[in-house]
Parts: sequence; C-alpha cells; structure tokens
Amino acid sequence: MRFLLTSISEGKADEALYAEMGRFIEELTAAGVLLATGGMEVEGSLITSKGGEITVVDGPFTEAREVAGGFALIEVRSREEALELSRRFFRIVGDAEGRMQQIFG
Repeated sequence: MRFLLTSISEGKADEALYAEMGRFIEELTAAGVLLATGGMEVEGSLITSKGGEITVVDGPFTEAREVAGGFALIEVRSREEALELSRRFFRIVGDAEGRMQQIFG
C-alpha cells in the first residue's frame, strides 16, 4: 500500500531536528519503505477548473499556513504501519499538522 504524507510545520528547524530527521529518512530508505521525499515551495499556484474554464492563481496566499511544505511517499503493508510512521515523523518535528492519503494504482 502506498501513502502520500504531507506536512505543515509551525516551527523553525534547527541542526538537531535536521540530524534526527536525517536518521529517520535513512532508516526508512534502508528498509525500502521510503519511495520519495522532499520539501515544497509554499507559494505555488492554485489551479481551478469550473464550467470548462481553467483559472490559475499564483501564490503567496494569505492562508499559507494551510499549504503543505513537505512530503513523503511511502510503501507499507497496512494503514496502521503508515500511521505509525506518521506518528514517528511528528514526534521529530514537533508542532505541525499533516495529511496522510492512500495512493491507488
């Protein structure tokens, strides 16, 4: 089962957080669980399709705190395993919010 995990962090990262996150990423990579990870620009573009018309609005947006800043694509045996990895991730980053969504196909 594949899951896309996204996060919105409220705090500033420091060297200790980067080191701990690096170890976590290395562990998941070695286990073959982590397929991809990375940071994302906060601004981005909002694309809307309505009534056959496509609208593109470039950021930054006033509610930037609601925009994902990072992601991880994982492959695990169950939703419970994905949730446990998510819990471990958020224990590292501290105050944050995220979303976990299963990827089909």
